[in-house]
Amino acid sequence: MSLAVPVICVDGPGGAGKGTLSQRLAQSLQWHLLDSGALYRILGFACRQLAISLSDEGRVVAVARELDVRFVTNEAGVSVFLGDKDVSLSIRTEEGGSDASQVAVLPAVREALLCRQQELAVFPGLVADGRDMGTVVFPSAPLKIFLTASAEVRAQRRFHQLQGQGQGGSLPRLLADIEERDRRDESRSVSPLVPAEDAAVIDSSELSPDDVLDAALKLAVDRGLMSETSG
Repeated sequence: MSLAVPVICVDGPGGAGKGTLSQRLAQSLQWHLLDSGALYRILGFACRQLAISLSDEGRVVAVARELDVRFVTNEAGVSVFLGDKDVSLSIRTEEGGSDASQVAVLPAVREALLCRQQELAVFPGLVADGRDMGTVVFPSAPLKIFLTASAEVRAQRRFHQLQGQGQGGSLPRLLADIEERDRRDESRSVSPLVPAEDAAVIDSSELSPDDVLDAALKLAVDRGLMSETSG
């Protein structure tokens, strides 16, 4: 697939910092943002609003094909809009996660959302955050970043995040869960979690968010996606 619109793909395991990097890249470049992981939550929410059963594959696919979604970056993070409505909080619920799981298992829905994701690549450019952006969704993207970190570091980050939210958590349990999810994601038959052959791998284990952003911006300069004085 030939891309007229420049796309930067940011793939990698959970806890590596993909969301933070993607948001900051989009802000630095003044490009659009795609949070692919949120799309299934948004789709489930949209179907609920239309009183469509999540098991009605045909109708869910029809909604997926017309999904009017935008991701708007700001200092507080990312706001998610469905049409003109900010649904950022509405989709980040237990019900939202359950709905996402239900629609994600429908093959025709995954195909429809693949097309919808590709349609979100519009000028001046797109930063695409996910797990198969560089291998499946935008295989011709001029810059593919695979952001990773050790399982131990990612578990520690999640542990501190939970503590900051006033929630408890067991570090050994979090580590075991992350290692199991890694094994599952890397061995699945459809869109396994692997770097694209031409991806630039950044290990964030010993890097600050600023260090990661600097490395990514240097790659963008090297690929001719921005000048050294821009951003």
